[in-house]
This record gives sequence, C-alpha cells and structure tokens, in this order.
Amino acid sequence: MSLKTLSSQMLPAIESELQKQVARLDQPRTAVYHEMLTYHMGWTGQGAGSEATGKRIRPLMVLLCAAAAGSLDGLDPHNWQSALPAAASVELVHNFSLVHDDIQDNSEKRRGRPTLWTQWGIPQSINAGDGLFVLSNLAVTDLTRAYPAETALSTARVLHETCLDLTRGQFMDISYEKRLDLSEDDYWPMISGKTAALLAGCCQMGAILGGADSATEQAYRDFGLSLGLAFQVQDDILGIWGDEAVTGKSAASDLLEGKKSLPVLYGLGKNAGFAQRWQAGPITSADVAAVAKMLADEGASDYAQDKSKEWTDKALASLEKAKPQGEAGAALRELADKLLGRKA
Repeated sequence: MSLKTLSSQMLPAIESELQKQVARLDQPRTAVYHEMLTYHMGWTGQGAGSEATGKRIRPLMVLLCAAAAGSLDGLDPHNWQSALPAAASVELVHNFSLVHDDIQDNSEKRRGRPTLWTQWGIPQSINAGDGLFVLSNLAVTDLTRAYPAETALSTARVLHETCLDLTRGQFMDISYEKRLDLSEDDYWPMISGKTAALLAGCCQMGAILGGADSATEQAYRDFGLSLGLAFQVQDDILGIWGDEAVTGKSAASDLLEGKKSLPVLYGLGKNAGFAQRWQAGPITSADVAAVAKMLADEGASDYAQDKSKEWTDKALASLEKAKPQGEAGAALRELADKLLGRKA
C-alpha cells in the first residue's frame, strides 16, 4: 500500500476529526468565533478548499508513525483511527502558531487568502489563536477513549513540551530581527524551536501511541527533528535561489526581507563582499539578483546544501533505527523521501 493510498484514507479522517474538535465553538453566541476558525482552517470563505487547508503533513506523520511503530508490538497497524485526536491536536497547534505568526509578522496573506487578522482585526484574531491552542489541548485528552490514561498523559506531555519549544523558537526568531551580532551558532537553536520541534513532537507522539519502547520512541523523535532541520535549510536555500514557479514566492524574497537565514549568516561570517553589502543597508529589488549571486560565489549555497544533506542523512539513519514496519512504514519512508527531495 503506497503513501498515496494510505493518505487517501487518513487525510479525510483527519479533516473530520479537526472539524469535530473545532465544532466545540459552534454555539449561537460564538457563531462568528467558530466562523473565524473554520475560515482559517480553510473550510469556509472565499478560496476555501485544499489549497487553503494546507497539506496536513504533521497529523499525517502522527498517524503513520503510530501505525508503523504499532506493527512492532503486534498491534493492529490499521487501527490508526485511535490516534486521530493526537493528529488533530498537532494540526491545531500548528494553526494556532500560524494565526499568531501572521499578526507578529504583519502578514496579510496566508495560502493565497487574506489572513485572519485582516478580516476580523488583531484582538479577535489573537483570541482565535488562543482558542486553537486550547482546542489542541482538549483534543489530546480524547485519547483516553482508546488508550490507557498513562499513554494519553505521556502523549499530552510531549505536545505541551513541543508547544513550549515553539514559543522559545518564536522568541528567538523575533529577537533576532534587529540583532547584528548573530552567527550560525545562534541559527540552529532558533530553527530547532520551529518546524523541527513540531515534526519531532509528531513523530514521538505517534511512536508512543504505537506502543514503541523508549529507544524506538527516541529514534522516531530524532527522525522528526532532523527532518525538520533539513527541511528548514532547504527552505532557506529556496528563499534565495529558488524557482518562483516551484516555491510560490518571489525569488530571493528572503534577501528583500532581510531574513537571517543560514546562507546569509554564512555570508556574514565570511566578512567579504556580501557582508559589506548587507551592512550597507536594506537590499532592494534592483540589486537582489547581484547580491544573491555574490552570496553564492562566496560559497553560501554550497555550504547550505552540504548542511541540508547532513541533516537528511541523519533523518534517514534515525528512521532506519526506528525500524518502521508494514505498509505504514513503507509510506513513512516514501513521505520522508518526498519531503527531503524538494527541488529548487
């Protein structure tokens, strides 16, 4: 059974579980509140649909890891439905962070649509983000319907620790914006608290629900963390040298925004032509192509590619150590290859 086949079963179930969790707010006095959440989740409003919902990679990872780890202990790998509350919880956490990110970054578009705060204002959108966070915590408690309380508690603890990591990462990300003394040593702790933290949590939660032993659980977590780090470095590369038709955003947009990505920090560390141009003032559309070439000529692209490969190799090694089993294990390997094989 391929990733495509399993995804066609899991993704509709994930969507149904998410709608059930968000429906807690579908009450007469909070109907508009509920509408805000359904809009942000991509279910309602202009442009609603698959493009607006996103790919639901994180909840899919939870279910695949639960099924792949479950095969080790003779658990029914097809009984991934029991882990749906955990899958919903991580997607709700992800979307809570997006709502707040859009406000903090003053972003007016999300997946091609106006962001929540531009539609309902900042105060109510902050509250909506808070609501998604609380819903994620309520969702994970629903695990007690199918799992022992101890298993549900262990899974919830990973979720909460992941959320704390996300706030650490966001703190560093925001605090780095105006700092001029950053180096690569500052970069890795920051991105470890972003995409990597949530993917690590997803894989670890799935392993717990699959009944994995502690060593296997750690291997799944290491896989998710390394996967997230490799993915972020690739995103940094695409943000400077990517093909707009593939990435969906203008080429070299990260340079225009002054983002302190890995290639930029590498270039600053070289203290050559790029560093001098960066320190001279904001990069404009007129000179962005020349600056991107300068950065590549100084070795930043090759260096970032090497780091991406390093984390890719670590991710795949950790996945093999976890020994994912059965159809879900094959699908998990396929998904990892797909995520790690992004092209510029």
